[in-house]
Amino acid sequence: MAERSRFRWGFALLGVVLVGLILWAWLASQPHKVRKDQPPVPVTVAKVTLRDMPISLTELGAAQAWMGVLVNPEISGRITWVAPEGSDVAAGALLVQIDCGPYQAVLTQAQGALKRDQALLAGARVDLARYQLLAAQNSIAKQTAEDQAATVKQDEGAVVADQGQVAAAQVNVGFCQIRSPVNGRVGVRLIDPGNVVTTGLTTGIISVNEIQPIAVTFTVPEGDFQQISAASNGFAVPLTVEAFSQESGADLGSGELVVADNHVAPTTGTVEMKARFANAARLLWPGQFLNVKLTLKTLHKVTTVPSAAVTRGPKGPLVYVVGPDNKVEPQPVKVLTTENEIAVIESGLAQGQLVVTDGQMSLKPGAAVLVRAQAPGR
Repeated sequence: MAERSRFRWGFALLGVVLVGLILWAWLASQPHKVRKDQPPVPVTVAKVTLRDMPISLTELGAAQAWMGVLVNPEISGRITWVAPEGSDVAAGALLVQIDCGPYQAVLTQAQGALKRDQALLAGARVDLARYQLLAAQNSIAKQTAEDQAATVKQDEGAVVADQGQVAAAQVNVGFCQIRSPVNGRVGVRLIDPGNVVTTGLTTGIISVNEIQPIAVTFTVPEGDFQQISAASNGFAVPLTVEAFSQESGADLGSGELVVADNHVAPTTGTVEMKARFANAARLLWPGQFLNVKLTLKTLHKVTTVPSAAVTRGPKGPLVYVVGPDNKVEPQPVKVLTTENEIAVIESGLAQGQLVVTDGQMSLKPGAAVLVRAQAPGR
């Protein structure tokens, strides 16, 4: 009897185990249901807006004098005066004075020789006229008249040579004063008054830089050059160029693109550009490095969102749109371009819609969201 009782209990236990395994397998095969009490996902949103959107290129550039002059002497002599450092000068203003005494003396000598030879020429012409009259009357030999004509020619040559000497001496006297060819600002003096300079000097006495207007130069890749050429109608239409500080990002003014170099640099594949800035506030200074933004065109009243709202889906770019019930749905979009963290949307969105700009990684279609902040407009 005891053996039969143990057998029945073992059989019953085996049955319970089998029933448990069957129930576990059935439950595992059933689909899991999403809990309806999941908390909303916190997100940041922004509104879809219409705006005018400038399309531009950003490059590194540098300011340089619109015209710069390094003054070197064209004669040798002692410097007697130099324009004050840091002063503003107009075109034609005196920059350097070189002792002119020796050159003035040479000019005086040349002028004296010219007057002497002019007097000799006048006397020779009078004699020639008299000799020609006497020769016509057979009062003197024709040879005498011909010799006098030769003398006149010699005196005329001497006068021309003297005139050349006077002109050369006057040029040297003029070189004693060096005047500014441009409006600009005088730089740091390189040689002080009292020093003797020679015509072989190449390091300069003083410099003048024109900074109103001032030039800003930069280079663009060959591919961007084609865009610039098309946007400016072959550089017939000026394009707006803006300059910004590399350190602070401060706006340093705007100008116009006026020059494109006449070749592509073979070593870099770039083209040099030059823009003209009025620089009325003198925020730009020669040698200053800048960030340059060249505006190609402006798209008017286009649909825009922060570029952070656009994510990459399996079929292309998309954004998550927040509905009136605070639930999100993915919306495929076509992005025309991105500029300064703003995406221009060609199709897929309408003005006023709310799109998620932060928190997309935690979202699924139909997920509830909690708007924790709205991204500021750009």
